[in-house]
Amino acid sequence: MKHTIYLIAILLTALGMFVFLNFFPRSTVSSLERRELKAFPTFSMEALRSGEYTTSVSSWYSDTEPYRDYWMAMSMDLKKARALQIAPAEEQIAFIAGDEMPDAELAEDFEMISENDGAAGAADSGSYGAAVENNSNPTAVASEAEAANGNMAANAAAANGKITNQGIIIVGAAPTARALMMYFGKNGGEQYAKVVNTYQEKFTDVQVYCMIVPTAVEFYCPEKVKSRVQSEEATIENLYAHLMPEVKPIRLIPELKQHTEEAIYLRTDHHWSPLGAYYAARELCKVAGVHVPDLSEFDERVTHSFVGTMYGFTQDVSIKRSPEDFVYYEPKNVEYTTTYTNYSIDENYRVTAEHKPYTDKFFFHYRDGSGAAYSTFMGGDCKITRVVTSTKNGRKVLILKDSFGNALPGYLFGSFEEIHVIDGRYFTKNMVAYVSQYEITDIVFANNVFKAYQGGRQYLKFLTQSGAVTYTPRPAETIAQPDSLHKTKFQDSLSTTADLQKDSLQKSQDPLPQAASSEEEQSNANHTNDSTNHLEESNLGLEKQVTGVEN
Repeated sequence: MKHTIYLIAILLTALGMFVFLNFFPRSTVSSLERRELKAFPTFSMEALRSGEYTTSVSSWYSDTEPYRDYWMAMSMDLKKARALQIAPAEEQIAFIAGDEMPDAELAEDFEMISENDGAAGAADSGSYGAAVENNSNPTAVASEAEAANGNMAANAAAANGKITNQGIIIVGAAPTARALMMYFGKNGGEQYAKVVNTYQEKFTDVQVYCMIVPTAVEFYCPEKVKSRVQSEEATIENLYAHLMPEVKPIRLIPELKQHTEEAIYLRTDHHWSPLGAYYAARELCKVAGVHVPDLSEFDERVTHSFVGTMYGFTQDVSIKRSPEDFVYYEPKNVEYTTTYTNYSIDENYRVTAEHKPYTDKFFFHYRDGSGAAYSTFMGGDCKITRVVTSTKNGRKVLILKDSFGNALPGYLFGSFEEIHVIDGRYFTKNMVAYVSQYEITDIVFANNVFKAYQGGRQYLKFLTQSGAVTYTPRPAETIAQPDSLHKTKFQDSLSTTADLQKDSLQKSQDPLPQAASSEEEQSNANHTNDSTNHLEESNLGLEKQVTGVEN
């Protein structure tokens, strides 16, 4: 009788699970993951014969389970319980191992480092620098670099392996938990200093500045955990010590230390906050001898209930339950026009096309709850940005940056006549020609300490490359347009991805002709071809639904 009861209970449970999984409404959107779930595949005999159809059905079935977010939240609670707890009764500090995290943006923004990575990074950068100096063929240099370092997908995988050795510190509990990326660099930065020095030597009539951005762990790491991480300030100061006297360092740590009680870093995102970038912009302007902005010169804007990239990296429920205000500042009493040149990149982050310039707004406001709010500035990274302001002082600044630098330009509209922004990952023009064409007077290297530790070799390539897109995709390779680059479960929690999705909304998607006319003619031609952009328009609804951008 007892065995019969057990058997009946098992059968009823199995029947209940069958009914639940097959007859309850399937999930279509995950608010926790901030993405649309897989759609049921379209049937075709070819797909059936190849096995692709059945594989797609299986993926759809597992991805759209009923009440998916509920089960995911339960899973995150279990993962939280598994995390290594350090004095939980006193400080509630948790260490999340790196295998909990995806690699998409960390590989892009941090190029994560292990304790023995400094020498290797310097060696790689040094050999690449030598290739630039000794090889007059930019394409050959690029080929040598790719052969030496592997493609970007391989680099991303390597970066994720390094993340596993470091992890993330979770400090506190909901609703005010903070996630901190651990840092293991020891001194280092010499090769990055050489790159910056090379620019100063190349552009003798241009003032070069070096701004290394520390991350939140430098300011908010609990005392009980400090023995597990290295000092970012030590790396930064070592780097600055190797700059030539003509290069002007922008020291941020002393200034930021005075404002740690303010929200200078985001708690749920790996970036600093716009307020932190404001204090950095002030330091830059002081050193550059231009107008130093005051916060009273800006209008405050807020995106509420922001949960950023650290939730995607950790899947830690305390971060998900600790939303914060994303507060940024738009300049007033200054006129400006923003021109973008977008890039398309493939799924391995390689630039496949450069598009025609067009004008648009600088600040893109995202709806409350959007995980992509850091893309407020310029819509993200995959582009060249040129801002022409009503400030007339003859100063034209070029910012060479990673995504930490995105929050800087908006504070400089009253200090420089023009602001140019180039991301170190996406630039196909020749830097020497670019600086000459736009009469740049100031160049600012603005990258986070992880990037600087790795050497910044990509900036050397800019000096010699031909100024054209040279990558040709293989016939069987699918090129991902910006709106579909990351089709992972963490898609829209990453600001790089949000940038790429935002790019899909832009008006410029026709590749540049080989013989281009003036910039204004290219822009006008772009607007006449808006009717061909039906693919981009079809993504508008998805963009608004997932990332919450408002026009």
